Amino acid sequence: MKLKRIEVINMMDKNVKYPDTAAYEYVISEFEKRGITIDEIAKVAFDLQKKHIPDIKMDEVTDAVIDVLHKREVLNNIMVGLQLDKMANKGQLDEPLQTIVGHDLGVFGVDETLGNQIATVYGQIGTTSYGYVDNIKPGIIGKLDKDKSTVNTFVDDLVGAVAAAVSGKVAHQNS
Repeated sequence: MKLKRIEVINMMDKNVKYPDTAAYEYVISEFEKRGITIDEIAKVAFDLQKKHIPDIKMDEVTDAVIDVLHKREVLNNIMVGLQLDKMANKGQLDEPLQTIVGHDLGVFGVDETLGNQIATVYGQIGTTSYGYVDNIKPGIIGKLDKDKSTVNTFVDDLVGAVAAAVSGKVAHQNS
């Protein structure tokens, strides 16, 4: 595909700023379309930390979800995963990727890789928490994983990774 000159010039513009607000709003909007709320993510993170921090408050965890979802490295991974799920839902990925993503084939692992990148933002606690939630799939994560009416290959892992990152963030704040 040949780009028009104006498009090339715009892509080379060094004054383009990262669209922080637009990225956050896009992620929240796409999550809402899938029934994913900040509160649902907070519930998973809260359950991960309540035995370690007995006096933890849900408000603290909810605030941490919002903070984590404002990090660019988190937003970037989520936006890519959401887009791949959307394209797979429409059958727009090339084969064999369409079959792999569309059926969430177990040996794919790219969804977990994106999730790991999010979880590691908050260190080893985020990483180990992500492994745990990816295995047991609590709350909204399990709901997304079991929903076969739509492709959730990436989004279930990304939501789990956000909850795990929040778990790490809250643990660090309370240590």
